[in-house]
Amino acid sequence: MVVERWDVAVVGAGPAGASAARVAAERGARVLLLDAARFPRYKTCGGGLVGTSLAALPAEALTAVERTVATASFALHGGPARRVRSARPFLSLARREVLDQALVDAAIAAGVEFRDHTRVTRLEEDADGVALTTAAGRIGADVVVGADGTSGAVGRYVGVDVQRSDLGLEVELDGVGADWEHRIHLDWGRDAGTYGWVFPKADRLTVGVIQRKGEGAATRDYLARFLDGLGLADRERLHDSGHLTRWRRPGSPTRRGRVLVAGDAAGLLEPWTREGISFALRSGLAAGAAAATGDLAGYEAYVARALEPEQRAGARLLRVFEHAPALTHVVVTRTGAGASRFVRFSRGEAGLRLLHR
Repeated sequence: MVVERWDVAVVGAGPAGASAARVAAERGARVLLLDAARFPRYKTCGGGLVGTSLAALPAEALTAVERTVATASFALHGGPARRVRSARPFLSLARREVLDQALVDAAIAAGVEFRDHTRVTRLEEDADGVALTTAAGRIGADVVVGADGTSGAVGRYVGVDVQRSDLGLEVELDGVGADWEHRIHLDWGRDAGTYGWVFPKADRLTVGVIQRKGEGAATRDYLARFLDGLGLADRERLHDSGHLTRWRRPGSPTRRGRVLVAGDAAGLLEPWTREGISFALRSGLAAGAAAATGDLAGYEAYVARALEPEQRAGARLLRVFEHAPALTHVVVTRTGAGASRFVRFSRGEAGLRLLHR
């Protein structure tokens, strides 16, 4: 028995889910937003916000930005760093627990009902809509938007076809230091397709590495070497965590009946940098609008038209990077055109396909 019914139910309250819920409510739908965690909750994420992400945020969520940077340093295999500077900032940085809470608050302000600590374990669909099974009972909805991450129930229901999964390991270190206040750092790793990052926040550094799933020992070794080489190994650790990123095969479904998937649940991220926040925000906005208006096919068309080409370009860039990381390093750090394209992409002035040209 369905104990309550909503126009739209959104599963997962990260950037994709909170954005979908807010937009659906703004278009007049009665919306329920669910998340398995207790909010605010820590989330493993570098927290870099490119210009495309900033443009998709509601004004009240911009307060989550803790730093902006106009300098990036790049190293190859932990070697000497070369810096790329810009006259004005090109990347903003936020802690995900702060950003996600701000997006949830914006959804609540739009009229969304939010329930955290509520896990969806099953979906069933019939002529009357979609039923979600939770510990508190069954919830009915005309349309469901799944934004419950890479291993959530909604992505499994829709049948998202994953092309590849990677493992990211990350630590948050207490304190920033003058040298890191306005700079990010990227290291092209020794193993194919790997890289490390240092992102400063208000009172901490986020340091992480990413590598293909299944290479856990090598990934842990890379993180240890990376921290040691930067002189950060002895810093106090505030968080130590890992997460899986995955991206969809081109043409993978983003809809099954009255159920849509967005963000990580849909495998929407850029394969080279593994940047996912801008994809989460954009897909969430589109999914929420489609759910409220009933144009579910329009959401599928949007993903195919606007997001899939960027994923394809990212996959091509990843193949180049895997085979020639030194070339990538030279192009970005030693050519004016490469540095300019990196800055323009980060600012959101041009899409990822600019970097591929």
